[in-house]
Amino acid sequence: MNCEELANVTAWTAYGTRHLERSTAVPEVDRLTWGFWPTGPGVEVLGDVTGHRVLDLGSGLGKYAAYLAREHGALVDAVDVSATQHQRATARYGSQPRLNLILADAVEHLQQTKPYDVIYSIHGLAYIDPRRLLPALATALAPGGRLVFSVLHTNSDGFGPSTAVAPRPEILPLAGGGQLGVDMWVLVPALWENLFVEQGLVVDQIDILSAPDEDNPVACSLFQVCQGAR
Repeated sequence: MNCEELANVTAWTAYGTRHLERSTAVPEVDRLTWGFWPTGPGVEVLGDVTGHRVLDLGSGLGKYAAYLAREHGALVDAVDVSATQHQRATARYGSQPRLNLILADAVEHLQQTKPYDVIYSIHGLAYIDPRRLLPALATALAPGGRLVFSVLHTNSDGFGPSTAVAPRPEILPLAGGGQLGVDMWVLVPALWENLFVEQGLVVDQIDILSAPDEDNPVACSLFQVCQGAR
């Protein structure tokens, strides 16, 4: 990991600690939410996951991974690098059938695992240097497999995506008030696509998911990527 990624691990560990201290009650989900609001596409963008090997990258509390295992019969590995987020997940979903919660660096896990039919990430990819992550993603995706992920596109200050492959400062809000600084790779969609093409992956579709409130400038990019037969 580089220094920006290490700083992000520290921030997400503090984030998890805050929720553990507050015993934050988080309701179960009944859909996948790719933005920060319950609108837009859902699980259908993953295709049929029943009985398939699925990876949730940057799984956090694990609520989406648990939903896919519970409601859609997927065989889900959920990997997160934050020890406190992993602690929250195992306390809540440690006995969930078809769900394997993993504490690990995402890149190291991808380099060691068997290929997945589907890999998805809800806001997780932007915290990892794509030059380090994308080669590992490409090798961990089975021939014909799908990668679906959402990342920040425009932040709450209306600041749009960057045209260079470099991290920039962003804010991680804390429960009960306060915030932490993180470093994120917030890239224009064309730049993300170029990075995937370099790894032999095909970007099928890119959607910009805007906030339903017209006064909220936040937007996310949703990518659907596929692996050709190697």
